[in-house]
Amino acid sequence: MFTPVRRRIRTAALALSTIAALALGATATSGAAAAPAAAKQGPTSVAYVEVNNNSMLNVGKYTLSNGGANVFDIAVIFAANINYDAGTKAGTLYFNPNVQSVLDNAATQIRPLQQKGIKVVLSVLGNHQGAGFANFPYQQTASTFAKQLSDTVTKYGLDGIDFDDEYADYGNNGTGQPNASSFVYLVSALRANMPGKIISLYNIGPAASRLSYGGVDVTSKFDYAWNPYYGSWQVPGIALPKSKLSPAAVQIGGTSQSTAASLAARTVSEGYGVFLTYNLDGADRTADVSAFTRNLYGSDAHYTP
Repeated sequence: MFTPVRRRIRTAALALSTIAALALGATATSGAAAAPAAAKQGPTSVAYVEVNNNSMLNVGKYTLSNGGANVFDIAVIFAANINYDAGTKAGTLYFNPNVQSVLDNAATQIRPLQQKGIKVVLSVLGNHQGAGFANFPYQQTASTFAKQLSDTVTKYGLDGIDFDDEYADYGNNGTGQPNASSFVYLVSALRANMPGKIISLYNIGPAASRLSYGGVDVTSKFDYAWNPYYGSWQVPGIALPKSKLSPAAVQIGGTSQSTAASLAARTVSEGYGVFLTYNLDGADRTADVSAFTRNLYGSDAHYTP
């Protein structure tokens, strides 16, 4: 059986906006220039990390036994929230204490990964307050939220934003139901704000099926999209090339090694360019990771504590 949708352990959201909660001193850039990563052939590997429980640094502890390349190419900070602001009656960006700590300590939690050549992306999802990516009432409110996102990427030296339209609970706090224009406005504004950064789609929720409005299709504005159902194969319903899609999704330690190996083999045989993993923790997961790296890259994984 596959895990239908991940269950997250979340602390209460801390009311800190992107604009207000900066403790980095100087404005962050993308950090020191990344050292050239050892070359590897094969799909882009993605690792979501639940930072309420685990360290982002775990992503950098896995390399390929053959050649020493990073196993993971993209590390996703899971997760910031879109909360409802009763004053402005709009969605606003908030970080719980654990996410805030990762961002405030970018020098020790983010830069070491980037210096290895690993991109670091911030995931954003709903928080049961009625605010979501699909119900901004006006183009301006969507653009305002997009600026909060791009400002966060700039301030903390991140490599992009991941959209995960779960747990919004549309309608709470008198908010509207999903509309056709909201996500198109949001993604368009965000791409304009950060043309060189990653925008990825966790292919779930109302936003994922609302990618076109008023003659504008934002499909091409995404860099990646992936299957949200762990232990399964499902091609994301977005018209990106295979090189940008992950039909496979694996929960590390939760998906059997045989299933992970099968999904990796299918990814390669069918020509897809991304392989999604979730919930990398601090344990030595060499066996779980090697189960998919053998088929993706022709090598076992090596763990360095």
